[in-house]
Amino acid sequence: MQHYFSERPLAVGEKVPLSAEIKQHWLRVLRATVGTQAEFVDDQQRVFVGELIDAQQGIIKIVAATTQNVELPVAVTIACGLPKSGKAELIVQKATELGAQTIIFVPTDWSVAKWAQKATKKIARLQKIARSAAEQSHRNVIPEVRYCENLTALQTMAADADQRVVAYEESAKQGETSRLVQLGTQLHPGDRLVALFGPEGGLRPEEVRDLQATGFQVVGLGPRILRTESAPLYFLSAISVLSELK
Repeated sequence: MQHYFSERPLAVGEKVPLSAEIKQHWLRVLRATVGTQAEFVDDQQRVFVGELIDAQQGIIKIVAATTQNVELPVAVTIACGLPKSGKAELIVQKATELGAQTIIFVPTDWSVAKWAQKATKKIARLQKIARSAAEQSHRNVIPEVRYCENLTALQTMAADADQRVVAYEESAKQGETSRLVQLGTQLHPGDRLVALFGPEGGLRPEEVRDLQATGFQVVGLGPRILRTESAPLYFLSAISVLSELK
């Protein structure tokens, strides 16, 4: 069953006109016909089943409410040092599928990529990717994709999070293996977790020390050194196991 997001509240029995975007995909690309059903998430993150009753005008009738909620029990913000071309798209798509609530890109000292003059356009494009991935993975929420101008701004934004961590490859090299598991066991439903990952060149030791001074814990991600696009996906998978499947 297809899965779409609505920008309005929905109720069982209501007749609702489809947005132009949904009509284009569901009716024209997938050729949905009268009687075809799909899931629709309203602006309060509730999931309903809608049935197409007028294909020409693009009108559905809400026929059932569901209790579907596939969100992680903790709200995870993934923050990434600016990656090289093409990797941001992969991070956004897969982090959305794995349950991230917010995805932030931030320039760091060893970032090769520079977004300053094109950040607005990049974020708009990445937000569309997040929406598509949220539909594909049947999320209740479309993650927000944001750009932070520097690590200082990120630290300020993360100040009220329940847990703040930075993945640091030197921790992996030194054999640190337990802190991530400890973190997972300390999380409670509804907690806010911010996790920072470096770009291809990693984070400068001075950056890591500054982060630790504002409450970030350093964690390793196992014994192997992961690529910048792999590390946040490993982390989200681990949080899922530790918080959902225990």
